[in-house]
Amino acid sequence: MTFAATDPYDLCRIQLKRERQPASESGRRQRARSENRSGRYARSRIPGDKKSNDIAFDATLRAAASYQAYRSKDGVALAISSQDIREKVREKKIGTTIVFVVDSSGSMGANQRMAATKGAILSLLLDAYQKRDRIAMVAFKGNEASVILPPTDSIELGKKSLETLPTGGKTPLVKGLAKGLELIKRERTGKRNRAFMLVISDGRANSGTDTDVNPFSAALAVCDEINTLGVQSVVIDTESGFIRLGKMRELADRLKGRYYPMEELRAERVTEVIYNERSKLSGN
Repeated sequence: MTFAATDPYDLCRIQLKRERQPASESGRRQRARSENRSGRYARSRIPGDKKSNDIAFDATLRAAASYQAYRSKDGVALAISSQDIREKVREKKIGTTIVFVVDSSGSMGANQRMAATKGAILSLLLDAYQKRDRIAMVAFKGNEASVILPPTDSIELGKKSLETLPTGGKTPLVKGLAKGLELIKRERTGKRNRAFMLVISDGRANSGTDTDVNPFSAALAVCDEINTLGVQSVVIDTESGFIRLGKMRELADRLKGRYYPMEELRAERVTEVIYNERSKLSGN
């Protein structure tokens, strides 16, 4: 079956860790150290072997101040030596490639999960467009996973891929994670080497292995590889109903990624939770 998406909505803020590697490209998603003189002055450091042309004057003056009683001034108000020099460390917002790994198995059809999932993805696509991200999409069902949208900056292509995504079959979660990781590895070889994985599923893995290995255990093994490579992850749990197995929270813990139940993606839901907690503290 092919489900229509629910209407897009305002999202809660999905945060990523600060990127450690220097960056030259621009965007609006996450912070990274700038490799040139653009960006916000975040802190100072002692220059490396290469001569710096971006001096942090405030930090340099502070470093020199404690030595003034022992230095020859030669008519200057402040004596500065090469050991006092500090350079600026700048940070800037950068874009990234979001690899959506989407469960389109039959279990996602229950209780309109797929319609809600498509609505969430559509909202995330709009957010990615505003943050100047690129997007890619992997779908898994039956016993296979496939790239239904190669990395692109076109939100229209993303919407078309989403609209025609069918639902049915078993849940090869391990295949979806492996295909998403494969796509990220290819993306990292290019100039724009920052990508993170966004996994959307109910976690009820029941296929994808040719051995007697438990399908969910096999998925956790792929999570270990993803984590070892330093790939950042966001996990969105679509599980609903009275009985919940909590598999996606376990998956998020294994990935060391951020976990969001589907119902808490909406910005107004997060605002409601904060308001309720504040009321408890105040006794109102």
